Amino acid sequence: MNLKTIGLVCMFTAFFCQGATAQPLPVWNNPTQKTNTGDWLITQPAAKAQVFTSNNGRGVILYNGLLKRVFRISPNVACIDYENLSNGRQLLRSVKAEARLTINGKEYNIGGLYGQKENAYILPSGLDKLKPGSNDFQFVDYTVNSIEPYLDWKTRFWIPAMPKASGKMISFRYKAQATELAGLEVKMNYELYDGIPLIEKSLTIENKGGKVFKINRVVNEVLGMVEEESAVVGKPEDMKKNQGIYFETNYAFNNAMRYALSDQVTHWKVDTAYTSQVNYDLQTPCLLEIYPEQGPGVELQPGGVFNSVRTNELLMDSYDKERRGLMVRKMYRVIAPWTTANPIFMHLVSKNDEDVRRAVDQCAATGYEAVILSFGSHLNMEDTSAANLKRWKELADYAHSKRIRIGGYDLFSSRRISDTDDVIDPKTGKPGGALFGNAPCFGSKWGLAFRDKIKKFFNETDFDIWENDGPYPGDLCASTTHPGHKGLDDSQWQQMEIQKELYHWLNRRGIYINAPDWYFLDGTNKIAIGYREVNFSLPREDQKILNRQNIYDGTWEKTPSMGWGFVPLTRYQGGGPEAVLEPLSGHLDDYKALMMEYYGSGVQACYRGPRLYDTEQTKQTVIGVISWYKKYREILNADIIHLRRADGRDWDGILHVNPQLKIKGLAMLYNPTNKAITRHIQLPLYYTGLKLSATIRQLEGPAKVYRLNRDYSVGIACTIPANGYTWLTIE
Repeated sequence: MNLKTIGLVCMFTAFFCQGATAQPLPVWNNPTQKTNTGDWLITQPAAKAQVFTSNNGRGVILYNGLLKRVFRISPNVACIDYENLSNGRQLLRSVKAEARLTINGKEYNIGGLYGQKENAYILPSGLDKLKPGSNDFQFVDYTVNSIEPYLDWKTRFWIPAMPKASGKMISFRYKAQATELAGLEVKMNYELYDGIPLIEKSLTIENKGGKVFKINRVVNEVLGMVEEESAVVGKPEDMKKNQGIYFETNYAFNNAMRYALSDQVTHWKVDTAYTSQVNYDLQTPCLLEIYPEQGPGVELQPGGVFNSVRTNELLMDSYDKERRGLMVRKMYRVIAPWTTANPIFMHLVSKNDEDVRRAVDQCAATGYEAVILSFGSHLNMEDTSAANLKRWKELADYAHSKRIRIGGYDLFSSRRISDTDDVIDPKTGKPGGALFGNAPCFGSKWGLAFRDKIKKFFNETDFDIWENDGPYPGDLCASTTHPGHKGLDDSQWQQMEIQKELYHWLNRRGIYINAPDWYFLDGTNKIAIGYREVNFSLPREDQKILNRQNIYDGTWEKTPSMGWGFVPLTRYQGGGPEAVLEPLSGHLDDYKALMMEYYGSGVQACYRGPRLYDTEQTKQTVIGVISWYKKYREILNADIIHLRRADGRDWDGILHVNPQLKIKGLAMLYNPTNKAITRHIQLPLYYTGLKLSATIRQLEGPAKVYRLNRDYSVGIACTIPANGYTWLTIE
């Protein structure tokens, strides 16, 4: 068979791979494909996600104007090209398997081609010489569809206007070649989004046979990546990893409040097949693999389906910290839009039902939107008695009658239940060894009952918010009697699956979730911005500066809506009268200043105490701040450009930007000193989308037009009052 005949056969196969009702894929014609010329962080790219077939029918191309990923599909599927079209950067240097499974203790590759002699780069001329592995899962066909939302989510709260995520998904189907795996099929899914250089990769294993298979490990991404640096000597942990791509999955936890420290799956390894690398001992970290270190360890029954972690791959075009952060924040808005909901809430410490009604009335009177019963309150969500459910349903009805949403706190981790239900330490065989010492296992009888009680509570009370402290599925459990997992191998994975199912269930009902760990990609809305609890026992003057530092540091990778702060209206863990705001009327300046720095950043704080105001003057102060926040709500929930970090010595500030709004920027500037200061401040306006000039107002004053510098900045003289703040709007 000659090359032309092979090409025709492959193109014919590609047509039918898409299903009987599908249209044939368009043929890739490289000279006619145009990359986007604008900055996708500012203007919506014109090109949409598409899937093409190559001219010879032996390849499939994923393309959206910002990235291009090319696969050979004959004689097996392998990724041969992964390019960032914004800067022309090629990410791949070698061909690897598409994924790898360990089943019943033995490894098997999914797709992949072999025989590449030089692993420093891929030559198109050498691709025809590559061969498939005889025992690998073999490509069968593919389907192409539009991207569907991962979660069926709803919200009962304010959310900014934004387009629905769209794009294309291609699923490659493989069958096992090894006789011992008869009946196993794998689908590799690649979701390419419109308007962002992002691909999400996952795999599904389906058992169509009659045997049970133990899924020991699932590596759902393998990439032979171009090295970030060349060093003749050096260990992998000391060398830089490829900065041209950012990976994030929905398998992250450890209470760090940052993804990079919560990530459990990204593994940068050495590649001994890359013998021409500069590093003498072949220790360059240039082989990327994605897999949970522990498990999954599950038994896949006949008819069963296993879904892997979901790996988001965001192509980066810069080393600049701010731009990289903006790209990650854009990713969250696309793949986890529920995180943009941002209700105005107070954190009520209640002793009785009357306290709840009073707080609801105060929220309604001041423009607040929700009340969350804080830890230490008289709410018990785990009490599913008819009397308790009736009580809280009546209180929820009362709140809703005032157009106030209601929620509550519940503790899962860092508590002891019983020897039978607690996490069993694999080192000792006894309860303990959890992240916080003792904790229940979510797969225990108690843990499964906890899940059911939470569902029952929300079903029957119509509560709107769940603030759960834990669980932490990183807690391994060696129990062999818990009904939710078999043993140690699958304990982490199965606890996570139980937790995800609960979050998904809550999302379908529009329940807002404050959670203590990085579970955003499975439906949680908010996490702590990052702080040290004992700092809220310090004097208010210290708290103000520390809060602004926390906001500044906690919004490089999180949007404002993804983090919450804290304002102790009453005594929290310690400290004297100088640490708290009660009586509120006696500390009105500090109360307003704390509200303004949080609302001015778009970050909601937990105003923890029994009330929002104690006098008419206090009430009017709260109303004034909330009215101001709602007036500028859209821009205050926009991304933050970091101007100057608070240090107590001079001004500090942040700049919100959104090129799609009328008000394209809003700067919050603070003066921690005891004297009014006038400073010439350079405002970087590139991400506002403004090109030539900007109209700027200080406070609600007169507008002044400024000509932008060549770097899209403007210099403005600004006076900030002593121990005070000001703001600027940019149009």
